[in-house]
Amino acid sequence: MPILRLLSLPVRAPLLTVLFLVAVVLGNHWQVVQPTFTSLHGVSSAWFWCLVLLQAQVVVVFCTMPDLLLRQVSMLMASSRVMTLVVTLLVVITGGLYLLKLNVLTDVLILASALLLARLDLIRIGVSPAAGICLVLMSVVVIAGIAAGTLLPHPTASLFAEGLRIT
Repeated sequence: MPILRLLSLPVRAPLLTVLFLVAVVLGNHWQVVQPTFTSLHGVSSAWFWCLVLLQAQVVVVFCTMPDLLLRQVSMLMASSRVMTLVVTLLVVITGGLYLLKLNVLTDVLILASALLLARLDLIRIGVSPAAGICLVLMSVVVIAGIAAGTLLPHPTASLFAEGLRIT
């Protein structure tokens, strides 16, 4: 019966399905943006997808294991005032520059919101796996959604193709 409970998880926790759909939309959006980004910044498409998947994985880790992650950072910052200053400046400056320079703040916030809502929905139905299992589960859902989104066609391609058709 555990396999049946696992298969019924998207029905019992609908926000897990919403997380998958958000990842599909983001994957499609990144597929559409990828040619412009690679030509503008001179980055190959393989590097672009590595950075996108790394960004998604960082968001998944931060949203699925906030207690473990923040406990370690707090212990590091509690060791001295210098470490507090260094960690704070490092996070604020690099994180802020990354989010504002590359215009990915909206993508990160949307994905983080969907992840936190999916975790909340899993807790609501009484499924609270260990942090590592939850990390793997959420990573699989997000990466599968992004992969499915890249397989979808450009959303407006058919609209422009109809206008260019000569009869």
